[in-house]
Amino acid sequence: MSKEALITKIIDLEWNMFHNVSNIGGKASCQDNPETFKIMRHSQAVSWSEDTLESYLNDLSKAQEIKRNLLTEKYARMMQYTSPLEYAKIEHRLPSLDPEIIPLIDKIVKIVMEWEEELSVKFPNILKRGRPISSTNDSMFVTSVETYLRGELMTYSQRTLELYYQNVLKQQSERINGSEITLLYMVKQYGFNTLAEANEKLEPKF
Repeated sequence: MSKEALITKIIDLEWNMFHNVSNIGGKASCQDNPETFKIMRHSQAVSWSEDTLESYLNDLSKAQEIKRNLLTEKYARMMQYTSPLEYAKIEHRLPSLDPEIIPLIDKIVKIVMEWEEELSVKFPNILKRGRPISSTNDSMFVTSVETYLRGELMTYSQRTLELYYQNVLKQQSERINGSEITLLYMVKQYGFNTLAEANEKLEPKF
């Protein structure tokens, strides 16, 4: 299966889960916007290795078979940092995490945070339009890149996490910023040719 076909299958499964996430305040408007969802998720997936994509597709397929919604779990995991009191009420309903994966998640997050900080210097006008980078900015109403990433990684199998880590390590060793690959794909979907062009044309946001 080609990389593009893998990504398409992943997004189809993710969308079905995302569309069915139950929120405390009812369904969010973004849950009825498949095009934006596809752009965001495709942008992330293009920086992954095919091995990582194949493993994650397997995670999603297995979850679907047993009616487990990984997207619901992802947003629930984020609440540990954004709404700890609410999280304490639902934690018992989530699958327990293997203690071995926590250090692996920490290593991945460290690399990605370095990439995000680098991008915030190079393309500030773009980055300021997205989530804050650090979890120190988390609140009930704001979820940082760090917390979003950590919540998502907690839903991956150990094999997917190991392949993900190998991928970001390889990119780091080759001086490739994986987050920049994601961001470039994203801005191209909105009509820009380069990140520099997007950063120049977007008004500064304070």
